[in-house]
Amino acid sequence: MATAAVASWEVSAEPVSPLRAEIQNPYGRTPVSLIIDDSTCLVNMAHFGIPQFAEVFPNDYKQEWRKLPREIPDAFVRKFGLWSQENGIRGKYSIVPYPACTGFVNRFIPGWTKAELTDSLNLVREVIMPNWDIHPEMVSHTRVIDIKTGKPFPQATPDYMENWGWSQNKSADELAAYQSYALEILRDAGLHCDGITTPGGYGSLNQDNLARSVKESVQGIFGSEIAHYFRDLFIKKSESVEPKVFYPTDLSSDHPSCVVSIYGCTEDWFGDWDGLHPGHADLMINASGTAGRLVDVINAGEPAVMVCHWPGLYFNGEETGFNIFKQVVSRLKEHYPELIWMKLSEIARYWAARKLTQMELTKNSIKLQAPFQANGFTIRLNHAYKEVRLSNLSAIGKPLKRVGSKSLLASETFFESANETLICMDIQRGLNSISLGSR
Repeated sequence: MATAAVASWEVSAEPVSPLRAEIQNPYGRTPVSLIIDDSTCLVNMAHFGIPQFAEVFPNDYKQEWRKLPREIPDAFVRKFGLWSQENGIRGKYSIVPYPACTGFVNRFIPGWTKAELTDSLNLVREVIMPNWDIHPEMVSHTRVIDIKTGKPFPQATPDYMENWGWSQNKSADELAAYQSYALEILRDAGLHCDGITTPGGYGSLNQDNLARSVKESVQGIFGSEIAHYFRDLFIKKSESVEPKVFYPTDLSSDHPSCVVSIYGCTEDWFGDWDGLHPGHADLMINASGTAGRLVDVINAGEPAVMVCHWPGLYFNGEETGFNIFKQVVSRLKEHYPELIWMKLSEIARYWAARKLTQMELTKNSIKLQAPFQANGFTIRLNHAYKEVRLSNLSAIGKPLKRVGSKSLLASETFFESANETLICMDIQRGLNSISLGSR
């Protein structure tokens, strides 16, 4: 399977060709993930959000929102979550903290009882959080909130909507303060966050400050050494979706940090954001596995991160988007059985380690100076070695187990063929030494 563009190292190994090392995808597999936007506790964001958007842009939002259900029930959350667990699905699940200004998830939401909100949060913790990152999608996903009062600003204009103008001219500190307000609500509700999702066009024209603010707010509230965020998606075949690592600091200290931008590779081709327009699986992967955006990205070896919206998966009780997703998963299993499902935080951590780890080669050893720990760290060498030993904080001269095929690669194993060696390890922060045996 192809891999994404990688940094490579080389050392002369005369009289044979020079030894080259390249960092590969985790476990030698291509990551796949699902981003779920506009999810929260109980509230159907489409029902409550459309009239607020229509107040600002009356010509653009003409959906009959009163016909949409006001609630996406926890029965669907449980059904989706359990099916995802059974099929190994991982990704990101938003919890909008103050969904469409209805109420706060850490306090109460008018229209539902306190017990119903408590049960909904417990369900998220028990069924969703084990396999999904939780993100705020800013505070309300509709009106901008005055974080001094907790009330929406009175102006119903683009400059006071989270999706549009408000964020485009704010400093990193101003954005961080707003995002911290959202993160604090989720922390108080018992939800951990290593990243955020931007609502609509939030920060689209202010991306440097956005990246800085994500790092500041996520680390400030949750102490995450690797913060991440989802802001952009790219759907053209020529467009790369490899994650980008920004603002690494203190890499040689005990407190390294950075922020990673994770990119989606699809539009919402499941059920659209309002649950009114069904999508089609073929846009992502066709029945024969020969075409679709996921096929392009997987063949390029980059993380295939799909994007959808919770109201579209539910599709007003018809579950149209969910059924399309099931079809996509079935096709991926058939045509790409060696993919690895990952949460966004796991992708961010791997890419941070991949891009920031320093490597030194000799003829018989590799030294890796890693600022971050990462599981399944995989290196490809262009020569075959019969023996590989690992030394780091958790192992001293540990012989790695040789496996018979690339598909069997796991942590602390290696695969050797006639012209290459793949080494898979859980890289530890600090120095990791690999000793190479005879060829």
